[in-house]
Amino acid sequence: MKKITRFVGMDVHAETIAVAVAEEGREGEVRSVGTFPNTADAVRRVVKKLGGAGVQLKVCYEAGPTGYALYWQLTQLDVPCEVVAPTLIPKKAGDRVKTDRRDAEKLARSYRSGDLTAVWVPSKEHEALRDLVRAREAAKKDELRARHRLGKFLLRHGVRRPENTKAWTQKHMAWVKTVKFELRALDATICDYLTEVEHAAERIERLEHWIDAAVEAAPAVMRAVIAALQALRGVAKMGAVTMVAEVGSFTRFARPAQLMSYSGAVPSEHTSGGAPKRGAITKTGNAHLRRVLIEAAWSYQHRPSLSRPMKKRQEGLSEEIRAIGWKAQHRLYQRFCRLSSKNKPHQKVVTAVGRELLGFIWAIGVAAERAAA
Repeated sequence: MKKITRFVGMDVHAETIAVAVAEEGREGEVRSVGTFPNTADAVRRVVKKLGGAGVQLKVCYEAGPTGYALYWQLTQLDVPCEVVAPTLIPKKAGDRVKTDRRDAEKLARSYRSGDLTAVWVPSKEHEALRDLVRAREAAKKDELRARHRLGKFLLRHGVRRPENTKAWTQKHMAWVKTVKFELRALDATICDYLTEVEHAAERIERLEHWIDAAVEAAPAVMRAVIAALQALRGVAKMGAVTMVAEVGSFTRFARPAQLMSYSGAVPSEHTSGGAPKRGAITKTGNAHLRRVLIEAAWSYQHRPSLSRPMKKRQEGLSEEIRAIGWKAQHRLYQRFCRLSSKNKPHQKVVTAVGRELLGFIWAIGVAAERAAA
C-alpha cells in the first residue's frame, strides 16, 4: 500500500513548538496542529499523533538559536527532517501578520511545494568541535578588548612603552607590571586591566589545548583535511581547523563557486535589461569562514616562498597537495599585484584574493577527503 506523505512545518522556540501539517497534493489541506512544549516527550507525542500506519512524515524547521537538537531527535525516531535557511524562505510582499501558527503553516506549505533550501547539518561530534573553535574565537575577541582597555588607559595617563618594545610581547608585559601611579585608585585600575589581559591569554591557551585534543580524537578524514590545508600559505593549524569545522565536508560542494557563495564573499548583483551591475560582497554566508579566509589572503601580498614553518607543515603531504599550495602562491601573488597596480583599495584586493583562495581550499579539501576515504 502506498504511504501518504505529510509535510510538517515546525516553528521552534526555546519553550514552545508550533506545528502545522500540509497534506500531500497541491490542493491538500494545510492546517495547524497546535503549540506544544519544546521537550523530547512532547516531540515524541506529536510524531506519534501525526504518523502511524500508511503515513510518511517529512519535517522541517528553521535554523536558529535552538540548534540541531530537534533534528537529531527526529532522526533517531526515523523521521526525515530538514533544517532550512531562514533568509531563503519565500515571503509575500503584503504579508504584515506574523504569528507562530502562521509561520508553521507557511513552512509546511512551502516545504510541500519544494520552495525551501535546506542547510547542512553536522554530526554531534562535528558540532562539538565547531563550538570549541568558536569559543576560542570569542576568547580572542575578549583578549583584544582587554588589551585595548589597558592600552588606552596607559595612553590617557601619558604612559608610553619603551622604545624598541613590541606591544604585548613578554618584554612589554613585564614593563606594564612595573608601572606605578601616585593614586591608589589608578594602581587598582591598572591591576584589574592587567589581570583581565592575563586571564584572556590563559583562556586562549586552555582552549587551544582542548582543540588539539579534539583534533587528535577526530576521524581520520578530518585530520587528513586539516593537515592538507596547511600546505597553503597563511593557513596554520588553527585556521585549518576553523575551516574544516565551519565547512564540514568539502565534497558536498560540486564546484568551488558553491563554496565561495557559502562564505558570502561573492559580489552582490543587480542586473536588469542586459546591463550587469555588481556591488559589495553579499556577506550572506558563514562569517567565521570568511574571517579566517581574509586573514589568510593578506599573506599573498608577498612573493612566493617556502618558509621553514611551511616546509614543516607540508611534511608527509602528497605531491598533489603540495603542488596545489605552490600554484596558489604564484597565482594569488600575481592577482594581488595586478589588482593593487590598478589602485584598488587594499580591502577589496584582499577580498578578491580570498575569494579565489577558496578555490584552492576546495581543491585541497576534496583531494584530501577522497584520498583518506
